[in-house]
Amino acid sequence: MADDGHPRGRLAGRLIGLGVTGSIAAYKAVDLVRRLQDQGADVVVLLTPSAARFVGPLTFAAISRHPVEGDVLALLPDGRIGHIVIADSVDALVVAPATAHWLGAMANGLSGDSVTAACLATTAPVVVAPAMDGDMYAHPATQANVRRLRDDFGYALVEPESGPLASGQQGIGRLAESGRIVDAVVAALAGRPIREPRSERRPPTVAPVRDPDLAGRRIVITGGGTREPIDTVRFIGNRSSGKMAVALAEAALDRGAAVTLVAANTTVSLPDGATIRQVETTGQLRAAVLEALTGPGDEAGPDALIMAAAVADFTPTRPSAGKLTRGERVILELSPTPDILAEAARIARGLDAAGEPTRQALRPVPVLVGFAAEAGSLDRAPGKLVRKQVDLIVGNDITAPGSGFGTDTNRVVIFDASGGQEALPLLAKREVADRILDRVARLLGERDATDVDGDAATRQTVGPTHEGQP
Repeated sequence: MADDGHPRGRLAGRLIGLGVTGSIAAYKAVDLVRRLQDQGADVVVLLTPSAARFVGPLTFAAISRHPVEGDVLALLPDGRIGHIVIADSVDALVVAPATAHWLGAMANGLSGDSVTAACLATTAPVVVAPAMDGDMYAHPATQANVRRLRDDFGYALVEPESGPLASGQQGIGRLAESGRIVDAVVAALAGRPIREPRSERRPPTVAPVRDPDLAGRRIVITGGGTREPIDTVRFIGNRSSGKMAVALAEAALDRGAAVTLVAANTTVSLPDGATIRQVETTGQLRAAVLEALTGPGDEAGPDALIMAAAVADFTPTRPSAGKLTRGERVILELSPTPDILAEAARIARGLDAAGEPTRQALRPVPVLVGFAAEAGSLDRAPGKLVRKQVDLIVGNDITAPGSGFGTDTNRVVIFDASGGQEALPLLAKREVADRILDRVARLLGERDATDVDGDAATRQTVGPTHEGQP
């Protein structure tokens, strides 16, 4: 590792696809992933169905930090075809171990698994390391397939080694040592530029396992879209699915928090481990949030409030008590809804509507996180953070590909009270959730370190003053 924190090695910056087929030597592919990473490579793994019976996908996902491609029909969370993304972005594909069955299928273009399909779809160099019984490798059919892959397809073959085999016999058929395979990959890439440097074009990453850094914390999360009644049947709503809030709730639960999810209209299943408060209107959401702020009974309020709900900005002033009929001419008069997050922040910090300290602040003062869904520019997000007096604002452009309502991915910018901002690439919403909770956990640690005597009332203002911001 260099001083700047970036990996250095013969494969620095490279993306390598590792195809694992159903040989007893599949367990050695775990070491091969590590050896490729030691040389600076980013590694994504593809498994044939039989390979997954030897080594589970979870093992490879954990060490590679990429989803494992094991189903040729599977799609990535953003809707892309997994093995095609790999084929189009890897610098090289390595098949190790390669069984006799796979060699025959590949030599004849039979793409019945993700490894073969990726090899057929790529123009990147392919390195093949066979492993099987000695007599099986020596069979004329196997040797004919090896020659075709090497001579006709241009694949680099890393010949198997001699030694004890799984059958108990001695012979040529052992998977080559990882170092030899890595050397073959380096040789295949000599003089070639990095094929796809853009992370968004590469396979997505999976979230690393987080420590239970929110154990003992109480987190309140709002999600979904509110509905404001026009009459007994119709309503004003929005396209929010609640996916971001559910991802936040699941991530917080996995990190040990006790989670209350205040759920408006959603299109996804709600997590079993959370306390669920179902609401429909903005007024009901406000009541649930303000109730949650004070905590049940004599208990303290939440350690964090994360407002991910898409709250309606307007509500019909006079909703009809019955169902409006088609022949009626309807003019809707709309009134603005309350700013729930700003009100919660004032209560938490003991401030009145004018920003003056006129009441007892909550103890402890919760970390407050808001969301700003914008269309186009995120220029207004920092002003919202200051005006609402919150710790973090998560801004996203709902018109950007993969970042709108109902998607499984999101591209956000996290704005903080010090004036800083962190732009994240397009990520699965679960990974976005963990990135937000990383910030929340740090803020809670700083709060606890600052308020050693338990007096959180001193934290009454947030962030710098930005004159003239909206």
